Formats: sequence, structure tokens, C-alpha cells
Amino acid sequence: MKKISIISIVVIPIIAILLSSSLYTVNETQVAIKLRLGEVVSIEQEPGLKFKTPFVNNVVFFDQRIQTLDSAPEAFLTVEKKNVIVDSYVKWRIVDVWKFYISTGGAMASANLRLAQNNQDALRSEFSKRTIREVVSDQRDAIMATVKAKLKAIAESEYGIEVIDVRIKRIELSQEVRNSVYLRMETERKGLANKLRSEGSEEAEKIQAFAEKERTIILANAYRDSEKVRGEGDAESASNYAEAYSQDAEFYSFYRSLESYRKSFGQQGDILVLSPDSEFFRHFNPSFE
Repeated sequence: MKKISIISIVVIPIIAILLSSSLYTVNETQVAIKLRLGEVVSIEQEPGLKFKTPFVNNVVFFDQRIQTLDSAPEAFLTVEKKNVIVDSYVKWRIVDVWKFYISTGGAMASANLRLAQNNQDALRSEFSKRTIREVVSDQRDAIMATVKAKLKAIAESEYGIEVIDVRIKRIELSQEVRNSVYLRMETERKGLANKLRSEGSEEAEKIQAFAEKERTIILANAYRDSEKVRGEGDAESASNYAEAYSQDAEFYSFYRSLESYRKSFGQQGDILVLSPDSEFFRHFNPSFE
């Protein structure tokens, strides 16, 4: 009885160890590869409790969920030989676990390293064909689509990986390029400002010349009109004087003499030295009658 008890104490743990070593669980988010001495025996894709031969079979688990490769920012040359800093990421997942295991040894780090290298090569190729303006503005989506197609073809055929998406998070100019762009923009702005000043000065001169021309024309027209009015007034005055003279010549002569006296003695202290029989006093000298 004692011997049976000792055997039970020894056998039962061994059986428990064998059973625990023979069973494994595959979760819904996993896929497993069963190996025999390093050689792939089977692939377990259905979740549940699975069986393996203890000490002979080894099981490696892989995550089937979508993975994110967030690459470090990398500098690429554009067609203008200008450096731009590109920050991108790749979304991927395992679709062929056997090919993935053979190509990467089952290491996620190795898979990320290879994808990162392929992603950089594809981005470098696309950026080298485009200008800074194109990669920053209107062709960014085209670059991502092309890089995704290239990366998808390589990853599926060589690594058993499905590339779900490739995105460029940001594109920045290097410090050297930024300084060059700012200098060019400053030069362009100064050139534009000088052009506008020149055009403004030219326009101002045209306006001033036109104003001077209009002023000259207005003054000439005004002088012409004033001379015309003055001439008409003089003619009217002469006509009136002639009519008055024709009606009473003596009175007209006397009126003209009064006008002469008024103008000659208009100021205090005015003195004229004349002969008494001067024509100037004819209306006050009876000898003229």
C-alpha cells in the first residue's frame, strides 16, 4: 500500500506535467504555428484548445491584429535636390503566417525593420521625381497611393504581410531649404514692392500731368471767356458812350472832363500846374466858348 502511494506521488505530477505540456490555447486574435524540431508541422488559425506532443512540438503564437509601423522622420531629396523631412507610418497585419515565419523568423521587430526599409525606398523614389511644391501640396495623396501599392506587392509576396495603409503625417522643409525659401520669398516680395512703387510713381506722374493739362485748358478757357466778356463789355460801353455822345456831345464832353478832374484830384495833396487857358479847363473858361 505504501509502495502504491509512493508511485502515485511520483506518477500523478508527471501526468499533470505531460498534460499541461500537451495542451495549448489559441486566442481569437492569434494564429499559431506548430513546430517539430524547428520544422513547421501545422498552422492553427481557429481559436480554441489545441494538442501537441510534449517535448517534440513547439508552438509559436502570432498576433493577427493590425500593427502600426511608425517610422522615424527621414530626409529625402526632391527633384530640385532639396531636402525635405518626411514622417510616415504603415498599417499592416499578417495574412500568411507560414511565409511570415520563414522570411522573418517569426520576429515582429524583423518584420518592422524590413517594412521600414521598403517604405523608405519607395518614398525616396517618389520624392526624387517631384518638386517641393508638388510634394507639399497637390501630389501628396498620389505619393501615398503609389507607395502603398509598391509596399503591398513586396510585403505580400515576400513576407506574408498585408499592407492596409500608408500615410504621410507631415512634410517639413529642412533648415537649409527653409532659409532658402524665406530668402527667395523676401526677394520676390521686395521685387513686387519695388514694381508696385514704380508703377505707382508712374501713375502718379500721369495723373499729375493730366491734372496740369486740364488746369492749363481750364485757365485758357477761362481767360478766353473773360476776354470775350471783357470785349463784349468794352463794346457795350463804347456803344453806350457813342450813343450818349450822339445825343448830346457837349454834355458828354463835360462829363468826360469831370471824370478827368475826379481822377486827377482824387487824393489829398494832388497838385497840377497848368496854364489857365489849358484845354483841361475849357468848361470853366468862357474864352473857349
